[in-house]
Amino acid sequence: MEELLSQYETVNLNAVKIWFKAGSIKDFPSNRGGCIKYKNKQIAIFNFERRNEWYACQNACPHKMEMVLSRGMTGSADGVPKIACPMHKKTFSLVDGSNLNGDDYKIATYPVKVEGDEVFVGFLE
Repeated sequence: MEELLSQYETVNLNAVKIWFKAGSIKDFPSNRGGCIKYKNKQIAIFNFERRNEWYACQNACPHKMEMVLSRGMTGSADGVPKIACPMHKKTFSLVDGSNLNGDDYKIATYPVKVEGDEVFVGFLE
């Protein structure tokens, strides 16, 4: 299972080499997640409309190793946008992937940009 998680690594905005077109704005539900596939990765994308922000992270839950984060509940913890895994309710920051429950598990996050009505996710390769 570690092999699954090893394919996900946080990408910082200044390191982006490829902007992958994930879809149009209307392809992603408001204040919830959707999922795309990029190469061998499943990426959860969140249209956090109530904050007027977009986020992307790995779709794989690092605890249960299931592809479920796109179906989690979005919210905020002390002003930090978060996703709660629908399986065990562990929460992760959508900004830096840290576990907001204090556990060792964390998730990879990816930059998102919107141009016109198209949504792009940034990757290293």
